[in-house]
Amino acid sequence: MGTYTFRLPDIGEGIAEAEIVAWHVAVGDVVAEDGRIADMMTDKATVEMESPVSGRIVSIGGAVGDVVAIGSPLVVIETEGDAPKPLSPTLSPEGEREIGENRDSPHICSAPKVLASPAVRARAEALGIDLAQVRPSEEGRVRHADLDHFLAYNASGGFWPAGAARKDEIVRVIGLRRRIAENMTASKRAIPHFTYVEECDVTALEVMRAQLNDARGAKPKLTMLPLLISAICKVLADYPMLNARYDDEAGLVTRHGAVHLGMATHTQGGLMVPVIRDAQDRNLWQLAAEIGRLAKAVRSGSATSAELSGSTLTITSLGALGGVVATPVINRPEVAIIGPNRIVERPMFVADGMGGERIEKRKLMNVSISCDHRVVDGWDAASFVQALKRLIQTPVLLLDA
Repeated sequence: MGTYTFRLPDIGEGIAEAEIVAWHVAVGDVVAEDGRIADMMTDKATVEMESPVSGRIVSIGGAVGDVVAIGSPLVVIETEGDAPKPLSPTLSPEGEREIGENRDSPHICSAPKVLASPAVRARAEALGIDLAQVRPSEEGRVRHADLDHFLAYNASGGFWPAGAARKDEIVRVIGLRRRIAENMTASKRAIPHFTYVEECDVTALEVMRAQLNDARGAKPKLTMLPLLISAICKVLADYPMLNARYDDEAGLVTRHGAVHLGMATHTQGGLMVPVIRDAQDRNLWQLAAEIGRLAKAVRSGSATSAELSGSTLTITSLGALGGVVATPVINRPEVAIIGPNRIVERPMFVADGMGGERIEKRKLMNVSISCDHRVVDGWDAASFVQALKRLIQTPVLLLDA
């Protein structure tokens, strides 16, 4: 018999530590060579650790949520015969996986053929929920949000009745949720935000969108988002201070020529921001296709590190849930974030073409922008939004090459 100490390897340039986001083994489990051990999250991605040897797990180097330094023991494995010389563990064939994606443990199972992380399984067991009865997310994996939906809409199944108080639940903030918490805290602590909001008449824009969709053929259907992105890119040429990143430690602002637009996207694991590269060079149909591709990638867990980094400006929209006004939080180190709100219909006074006015039903949408007041003046932010408004309200200009 021998023992093999598996230490957390160097899993990326400049990375000094990683967070344990899931264990696939426990003390006493037998692991095969190349078997899954744990998922480790860095600032860039989640990496799956695999065992270089076969044996029985003697000890593990921390709990889910703990941060482990590179080179620290992750697990100790008891092996048959002499322990082999320690080698750097290998990554899974998938390599780096999208932040927040965990695999189910082969040692914890509450129902056959149900995919879920150990944390979800443990919570379901504590609540008395059969995972086989829970509708999974679109990628086929049951997540905490799916349990929440099950509890909310299946009260008649023997769980909490409508109106009854739920039990207190303690949820450890780990993984992607912790990254989001840290990033948002750093943004609000370091950046003096200010928000400017303007109302835009999008009636003509919606008419043009419908006409384009009617004639699109095999092209992807246009939502409002690619139209807004196209307008933003056109206006940014005159407002380079908004398409920028601020290194506050070095005291340097980089005003970018290309628009690498971050697209805040809701996923089951939390808010993620995939990046539309060179958005200024894409037409409406290309933007629509890229928006759909990136949204699918982050929600399925296949987005790469490159697709989740390097944005120079971010747009965030809740679609039909967008409310009438938002004060979005800047995606640091960017200096601005734009938030279109919900479209509403209201009566408005409009020119009748004969020097008078008439009342007409119009489609209106507020556009919010939050800026870093250290490097962006209120005048510049307001001027940008006013220029954006003029373009939105004269949408034929979006088609002007």
